[in-house]
Amino acid sequence: MSPPVAPPGWSRWLVPPAALSVHLSIGQAYAWSVFKPPLESALGLSGTQSALPFQLAIVMLGLSAAFGGTLVERNGPRWAMTVALVCFSTGFLIASLGAATEQYWLIVFGYGFVGGIGLGIGYISPVSTLIKWFPERPGMATGIAIMGFGGGALIASPWSAQMLKSFGSDSSGIALAFLVHGLSYAVFMTLGVLLVRVPRSEKPVEARPGPLDGVQVSAKNAVRTPQFWCLWLVLCMNVTAGIGILEKAAPMITDFFADTSTPVSVSAAAGFVALLSAANMAGRIGWSSTSDLIGRKNIYRVYLGVGALMYLLISQFGDSSKPLFIICALVILSFYGGGFATVPAYLKDLFGTYQVGAIHGRLLTAWSTAGVLGPLIVNWIADRQKDAGKHGAALYDTSFLIMIGLLVVGLVANELIRPVHARHHIPAPREAADDDSVQSQQSA
Repeated sequence: MSPPVAPPGWSRWLVPPAALSVHLSIGQAYAWSVFKPPLESALGLSGTQSALPFQLAIVMLGLSAAFGGTLVERNGPRWAMTVALVCFSTGFLIASLGAATEQYWLIVFGYGFVGGIGLGIGYISPVSTLIKWFPERPGMATGIAIMGFGGGALIASPWSAQMLKSFGSDSSGIALAFLVHGLSYAVFMTLGVLLVRVPRSEKPVEARPGPLDGVQVSAKNAVRTPQFWCLWLVLCMNVTAGIGILEKAAPMITDFFADTSTPVSVSAAAGFVALLSAANMAGRIGWSSTSDLIGRKNIYRVYLGVGALMYLLISQFGDSSKPLFIICALVILSFYGGGFATVPAYLKDLFGTYQVGAIHGRLLTAWSTAGVLGPLIVNWIADRQKDAGKHGAALYDTSFLIMIGLLVVGLVANELIRPVHARHHIPAPREAADDDSVQSQQSA
C-alpha cells in the first residue's frame, strides 16, 4: 500500500482530523478502569489481575511502535492506520469471546496482545507526516493528533459505563460491550485511513519554510546517544506517574472517600475518569503548544517538578478535600498528556526530521516499561495494604511517595540533556553536494 500523495491544492488541515479519528479510537485504552470492577466481580479477579490486559496493551504499544517504526516510515501513514484498525478492532472481538466464555486469558490476549499492537502502530502512524506538514510548529501539530489519544476516554468512559448499565455488568454484558466497541471503532478508524495524505515534497504546501536542514540523525545512531536514553528516562518517569492514577482512577477515588461523609458513587467515579481524560486531552494540545514558545526542556521541568508537588499534596491532604484531590489529579494528567505530545517535537529538536517517526517508535519502549511499572506499583501496594487491614487513602500513601521519587529522577535526567554531538549527524544534502564538487575539481 503506497503512501497517498496529496494532490495540488490539498489543505494540510485535513491531515489532523485523519490522525484524530485513529487516536480518538485507540485512546479508549485510558477508559480501561471502567471495566476493572465488573471484571473483578464477574471473573473473581484481583486488582492486579484486572490491570493485566491494560498493562500488556501498553507493553505491546511500545514494542510494536519500536519494531514497526521503520515500517511506518517506509510504507506511510495509510498502511499504518490500516494495520492499527485491524489489530485494535480484532483485539476487542477476541476479548469479547473471552468474556462470553469466561476465559480470562482470551481477554488478556485479545485486548492486551493483539489490541496492543494496534495501539502502537496507530499511535505513531501520523507523527512523522504531521511534522512534515507543519514544520514551523511541530509541538502544536503533534499535539493536535496526540490530543485525540488522551481524549479517547472522554468518549469511551461514559459510553462504556452506559453499555455496562444497559447490557449488565456480568460476563455476557461485558462481552457485548467489547463487541460493540470493536465494530464501532473499526468504522470510525476507516475515516482516517481514507482521508490521510502525505505532502508532495519535503516542503509542505501552505507552510512557511521550516528548518529542514541542520541536525539530522538516523534512528540507528540516535539510540547510541546519551540524549536518547536521558529522554527515554524522562518519558518513562512522567508516564509512570500519570498512568499510576489513570489505570486505577475509578476505584481510587472511590477508596479515597469511602470513609467520609461524601462517598463517591460508581457513576461519579466514571465521571472522574472522563474528567481525567479531558485534562489528558487538553494537556496534549495546550502544553505541547506552549513548548513551541518556551522550549522543550523548560516544559518538562514543569511536568516533572510541579507533578511531584501535586503528588505530595494528594498524599498529604487528598482525602480531606475532594476538590483538592480532583484538581491535583487533573494537573498530573495534563502533564502526562503534555509529555506525550511534546516528546516528538523534543526528538525533532535533538535529532531532526530524518527518521523522527522511527526514533519516536523506539522511544515509546519507555511507555511499555511505564505501562507495567505504574499500575504494578499502585495495584500491588494497594492489594498488600488491603491484606494488612488498611483501607481508604492509606492504600495509596506508599505508592504516591514512590511516584514523587520517580518524578525527581526524571527531572534530573532532563537537566542532563544536551545537543547531540556532530559525530552522530548524517551529512546534509548540500554539504554532500559541495564535497562532491570539491572532489571533482581536485580530480580535474
